[in-house]
Amino acid sequence: MFTSVLIANRGEIACRIARTAKRLGLRTIAVYSAADANALHVRLCDEAQPIGPSPAAESYLVIDKLIAAAKAARADCVHPGYGFLSENAAFAEACADAGIAFVGPPPSAMRAMGLKDRAKALMEKAGVPVVPGYHGDMQEPKFLSRKAYEIGYPVLIKAVAGGGGKGMRRVDKHADFDTALAGAMREAKAAFGDERVLIEKYVTAPRHIEMQIFADSHGNAIHLNERDCSLQRRHQKVIEEAPAPGMSAQLRATMGQAAVAAAKAAGYVGAGTVEFIADGTGGLKADGFWFMEMNTRLQVEHPVTEAITGLDLVEWQFRIAAGEKLPLTQDKVPLHGHAVEARLYAEDPERGFLPSTGKLIALHFPHVKALRVDTGVEQGDEVTPFYDPMIAKLIAHGTTRVQALDTLADALDKTIVIGPRSNAGFLSRLCRAQEFRDGAFDTGFIDRNLGALKAEPQSLDHAAAAAGARELLALERARIAASRDADEPASPWDAGDGFQLSGTRQLSLPILADGEKATAQILHEPSGPVVAVDGVPAAVDAIAVAAGEAVYVLRHGRQTKVSLRDTAADAAGDHGGGGLVRAPMHGKVLGIFVEKGQAVTRGQRLAIIEAMKMEHTLTAAIDGTVSEIAVTVDAQVGEGAKVMVITPSVQK
Repeated sequence: MFTSVLIANRGEIACRIARTAKRLGLRTIAVYSAADANALHVRLCDEAQPIGPSPAAESYLVIDKLIAAAKAARADCVHPGYGFLSENAAFAEACADAGIAFVGPPPSAMRAMGLKDRAKALMEKAGVPVVPGYHGDMQEPKFLSRKAYEIGYPVLIKAVAGGGGKGMRRVDKHADFDTALAGAMREAKAAFGDERVLIEKYVTAPRHIEMQIFADSHGNAIHLNERDCSLQRRHQKVIEEAPAPGMSAQLRATMGQAAVAAAKAAGYVGAGTVEFIADGTGGLKADGFWFMEMNTRLQVEHPVTEAITGLDLVEWQFRIAAGEKLPLTQDKVPLHGHAVEARLYAEDPERGFLPSTGKLIALHFPHVKALRVDTGVEQGDEVTPFYDPMIAKLIAHGTTRVQALDTLADALDKTIVIGPRSNAGFLSRLCRAQEFRDGAFDTGFIDRNLGALKAEPQSLDHAAAAAGARELLALERARIAASRDADEPASPWDAGDGFQLSGTRQLSLPILADGEKATAQILHEPSGPVVAVDGVPAAVDAIAVAAGEAVYVLRHGRQTKVSLRDTAADAAGDHGGGGLVRAPMHGKVLGIFVEKGQAVTRGQRLAIIEAMKMEHTLTAAIDGTVSEIAVTVDAQVGEGAKVMVITPSVQK
């Protein structure tokens, strides 16, 4: 076994690897960028090495810097985690050249499975079923358009070097293909440095089922059961579970044999995941699944496999990388109960799941026996625009699927995230969605049910706004009390209870609630002030936390920011009803499609901003004329920054 490990990653996966490494007695070495100097994974490890500026392209993705850090720390091995360089064959080779063990598959296996087109060709040769499509080298747009037509719509455009939904587009009709192809190629280039794509037939009612496999350097390979990752949004996994609903023991064996065959065909060693797409129409069946791709690393969702098997997959990774044989044979692999994992993100479901950055003013997870929480942040840490905005993974285990889902939903209800917005409420509603609980779901389930899941713009929560106003009032009273000289006698004129000689004692407090103008009414009753907004009293089931000039109110997983409103200022700041176009998140301006003085119509595409390697299109909220463009292509913009201004059309 090794004596030390450099963890070439950050966030929750770096923390998770460090915990197993420490249990095995390894000295743990973290790496960190400028943005992560005080991050949890740095604090958790025995020592840490700086590797450069905040952008990943200048730190976590620079092979030479990571090798230098490993040498400086005298590390026996490097664990890449997932993401970043975890599937980069050149990184694995650089480790070997430096005399440092790489905790992962050999470079040859990475290359064989890392590019989707080559992987599919290899699988066809090995007899593993593959989705119909075009996986060749020709990348001329007209040729790809013709191939898509021949395959038959709907089709999927997928980045050859891709993953995580980046560089992927579903196209339902031929007229939309060219635009979708350009967007997929552009996104793939930004995320992976490779714009090549393949075209596949889109499977009706698709279920995304993957097999966890392990192989050692002695020729042994097994699977550790399956995971169902069908609950996705924009091809990114949201909730994963094991085992897959509706999976029979016979089908598990058939799919497992195909996954093991795939691993052996690639000469695989270590942990990997063979991903299949299954036709969920009429239930899972032996002739209704096809190979999609193989991830040559540990998966984000590996904890659900650990929950049902009782195994530590990171420990297995270390032992196999050290030359040991697999600890179990196929017939000894356990399967106990059911596990479900939810990915808690700093994002806003009501605004298209846009990433939400900022300081974690409050962060708390419930302590439940059947719940595991993997996180890379703590209260007071910052969610930055430089990396994936995951806050944590919550994993519930139960005897039955219903029990696991109930535990997870309850835990999400009790999770507190204040500062950046989060998807906690959305995840809780998803866990309770009846069709999902009944097993009637596929990869399009979330997109079909955005309204029911409240993942669309919602009206102001007046009860939460009133709770925020009540907290503002209490803070102001405390401030006045604290500023009064202790030796000065109290004056009746200092009272803030709205005293008057006749009539109801009532005050009005102008506030901003999530940027919306509102007025809180304060009635001073003998028992104390009663606060309401638009007649709705302050919620009693809300959590209010003050930070700076604002109060953040969390209710049913939804955050409402409340602050005092300066009535003399134009608090809305939109220059005439939606004319101000702001950046919805931190990001880079990829394209501007209008010019100053140009007439635009409501819904017209104005610009594209890239954040977290995903593209977000800005559109006009009103008809009018572009009167100002405040940014340039390739410029970095902050959340809320002015992009352009549209002067409304004059109504005749």
